[in-house]
Amino acid sequence: MKRIALFPGTFDPITIGHLDIINRALPLFDQLIIGIGRNANKKPMFSEEMRLEWVKQIYKDDERVSGLIYEGLTVDCCKKAGANFILRGIRYVNDFEYEKAIADMNRSLAHNIETIFLTCLPQYTSVASTLVRDVLKNGGDVSSFLPDVVNESLKNLSVE
Repeated sequence: MKRIALFPGTFDPITIGHLDIINRALPLFDQLIIGIGRNANKKPMFSEEMRLEWVKQIYKDDERVSGLIYEGLTVDCCKKAGANFILRGIRYVNDFEYEKAIADMNRSLAHNIETIFLTCLPQYTSVASTLVRDVLKNGGDVSSFLPDVVNESLKNLSVE
């Protein structure tokens, strides 16, 4: 059986912290799907299409990584995509408590889908999309927190 993982999130924008988790997870799985989830409670800064395009550009040379946009339950997305694992990144202890509750719920909804947690490296602990968006909105330099592909596309955008 192929080991296929879904890494769900909003990736608004995708950061070097996300890439750390993705790149360190690649040896563990045959395929990794970056799932850009629609969250009705969040108003994203960047379109889903742009976020998906960033994933495609960053991993254009690695056929093990793909991306998709989904709405609804993550376990339903896993079933549609054929993923038997959910990958989640952990920065802090409180992240673990929150993520464990979600993992427990997902396991009760789909017994055959396992959640795998990877802790981020210490240098990426403070890199969060929310913080990056706040710095961007206030005209700050976020280039050290973002992949080159994202930085290049931001040069051509006006951020509100």
